[in-house]
Amino acid sequence: MIKTTIILATSNKGKAEEFRLMFEKAGIELQVENIKTVEIQSDNLEDIAVNSCVHAYSIVRKPTFVEDAGLFIDALKGFPGPYSSYVYKTIGVEGVLKLVKGRDRGAMFMSVIAFYYPDVGVRVFKGFCKGTLANEPRGTSGFGFDPIFIPEGDDRTFAEMQQHEKNKLSHRGESARKLIEWIKQHQII
Repeated sequence: MIKTTIILATSNKGKAEEFRLMFEKAGIELQVENIKTVEIQSDNLEDIAVNSCVHAYSIVRKPTFVEDAGLFIDALKGFPGPYSSYVYKTIGVEGVLKLVKGRDRGAMFMSVIAFYYPDVGVRVFKGFCKGTLANEPRGTSGFGFDPIFIPEGDDRTFAEMQQHEKNKLSHRGESARKLIEWIKQHQII
C-alpha cells in the first residue's frame, strides 16, 4: 500500500484546475508539478501519455499521472487527434472551424490518463465524449477547443459551462473518475 500524495505532471493550468476540483471532491491529495515532459510523436494518445508519465515519474519519484487528450473530428478522419495541442497553437479554434466549414461537424474528445508507480506499474484510464462542433466559438470558460465543442445531450459548448458541469460530461472527467476509483480500490493513498 502506498500512502502518499498523487502527482499530476502538467504545464496546462486549465487541465490542472479540472483535476484539482475532481480530486478534492474525492478527498484525494493532488499535487500539480509543472513538468514539461518529453512528448513522443505518435498517432496513439496512449503511447504519448505512458511515455510522458514514466518520464515525469523519473523526476518526481512519487505516484504520478499524465493526461493527454485529443479532438477527433469525423469529417477530417479523426484529425487533429493526438496533434490537437499543436493544431490549437498553430491555427487555433478559428482555423479548425474553417477546415470543417460545410462539412459534417461530428467530433469526439478522448482523454488518456497514464498513472505510474513501480509497485503497480503503468495503468491507463480512458474517457470519451462525443459531440459536435459549434458554428462559432461560444463561452469564456475552459481552454483549448472548449469554445467550439458541444457534448451530446447538451446545447452548450464546454466553454459555456461551469467547471463542475463540464467535469460531469467531459472525456477528462470520465478518465479522472476511473483513475480515482482505481486509486481508492487499490488503496494507493
